[in-house]
Amino acid sequence: MRILIVEDEWEVASLIKSGLEEYDFEVDIAGHAVEAQQQLAEHEYDTIILDVNLPVINGFDLCRMIRNKFETLPILMLTAFGTTDSKVNGFDAGADDYLVKPFEFRELVARLRALNRRSGAAQQEASVLKIADLEFNQQSKSVKRGNQKIILTARELALLEFFMKNQNRALTRNEIIEHVWDLNFDTGTNVVDVYVNYLRKKIDKDYPLKLIHTISGIGYIMQATDD
Repeated sequence: MRILIVEDEWEVASLIKSGLEEYDFEVDIAGHAVEAQQQLAEHEYDTIILDVNLPVINGFDLCRMIRNKFETLPILMLTAFGTTDSKVNGFDAGADDYLVKPFEFRELVARLRALNRRSGAAQQEASVLKIADLEFNQQSKSVKRGNQKIILTARELALLEFFMKNQNRALTRNEIIEHVWDLNFDTGTNVVDVYVNYLRKKIDKDYPLKLIHTISGIGYIMQATDD
């Protein structure tokens, strides 16, 4: 797990860094908001440990800035400000957890591991597209309907992914070609209809609820309805 500590007191930051490295964490330090933003632009982190009392830009404002850019990145505020108002401000700013100094080091490690587990689970859930009983795992590129695994070709997978990312929206054949095939693809062919037919045979044919519907004169729509 790679962690960024944002702390302007170097001795405190170094102490936390050394302690975390004993638990096999990889740790970087930023002394202020600008340095933290530079580190975030250059590296990928699993968790941010953020102090409140920072120079120029305080921890609450920096937390908001990080959260606006990195929606799912876990942020733990580690600070001497332990009042209820401070904690509320931290959570309102986008922090996932709040630990008050002084602290037990084992508790910090436990909280970091818990944040990482929750983050991993959330990312895994977000990577799975769903409609009715059809699921598409974008990481493993696996598809199943109910308990039945469905084998698709690479092009069928790309077509299904585009449909599932645009559920309940009418898609023209040209839109589908632009996103699933090359932009310069010959639009005079009926390749879209051919592949939609392939896809229907695999994900719709043996199921009472049809998911891919034809819209006359427009194209297709994916929706969980019999209409």
